[in-house]
Amino acid sequence: MVAVTVEKLEKVFPPNVYALKDVNVSIKDGEFLVVLGPSGSGKTTFIRCIAGLETPTRGRILFGDVPIVDVEKGVNVPPAKRNVGMVFQNWALYPHMKVFDNIAFPLKIKKVPKEEIKKRVKEVAEALGISELLDRYPRQLSGGQQQRVAIARALVKEPQVLLMDEPFSNLDARLRISAREFVKSLQRKLKVTTILVTHDQHDAYALADRLMIINNGVVQQIGTADEILNNPANVFVAQFFGDPPINILEGEGRGDYVDLGDLKIPVKAPPGRLQVGIRPTDVYIAERPMAPGDVELQPARVVLVEYLGFTPVAVIKWEKSEMRAIAYDKVKEGSIVKVFLRKDNVKLFKDSIRISNIEI
Repeated sequence: MVAVTVEKLEKVFPPNVYALKDVNVSIKDGEFLVVLGPSGSGKTTFIRCIAGLETPTRGRILFGDVPIVDVEKGVNVPPAKRNVGMVFQNWALYPHMKVFDNIAFPLKIKKVPKEEIKKRVKEVAEALGISELLDRYPRQLSGGQQQRVAIARALVKEPQVLLMDEPFSNLDARLRISAREFVKSLQRKLKVTTILVTHDQHDAYALADRLMIINNGVVQQIGTADEILNNPANVFVAQFFGDPPINILEGEGRGDYVDLGDLKIPVKAPPGRLQVGIRPTDVYIAERPMAPGDVELQPARVVLVEYLGFTPVAVIKWEKSEMRAIAYDKVKEGSIVKVFLRKDNVKLFKDSIRISNIEI
């Protein structure tokens, strides 16, 4: 296994489209990094550059201390010599080959002796619980079984780095959960450095040691799920990561509060135009505050009630301002309710960039 270092990585597609721009990240040996971003953000291009399927326009990629890409020095190690395993979104199994041959294919390409191939295919099949499937064709497998075969094929070559491109997107919701659990337990067992790209934040919650959030080819923030949830670097990160989505409202900083016009948010705020971020879990409907320090806002009208799992979430409105809030009391649409705020968790942004408490 190996650490992966990416320095000043850029990929430009003609005529002048930046898929990646100045990407820098160090991935520890054995770490599970999830690259999270919307469609077209550059996340797949990122792992394709690591795999060698795309040639960067600028920058360096190192496995340990060894450069596999250094554009300035003309270094570009061929994909076959990088020793990476890759699991694609559609799993890319060969339909005319049985499971054994699909898994063994990378070893046959390397001309590994037949007995060694049998040994390694058997070992990886046992580890992934698919030993009884080796004599079947892909069409005879369920989606979850096909996914495990694709992972087995990536692992049989004993890669230094495992790359996974939206590996759960073709699975239904229930199977997706069990697949995440399986992949995480397998990665922990093998301790292989793993990079997974996804647009689904639930994959990130379930799997990541750290997240790298990317948008329009630019890294927005790198950190643990808790760090990014509680200290988003900017409005994009705050809105993209978190479920249900954060409330973002425009207002004027007045020193001891933010004035939204019809609503005052009682937090220290510098003067000027600000954006206020309040997660629905930090504003709630109840008869009384749930914890010391929570403050009561002006009463609001319930516009809509929906459910996040088993938790009711209400859309509440003042004159113009509107938020999603957790409803700890039963509420009806159209009713006027008491609203409380965990003010220590309010996030302020200026020009879409997070303002920390130190800056205020």
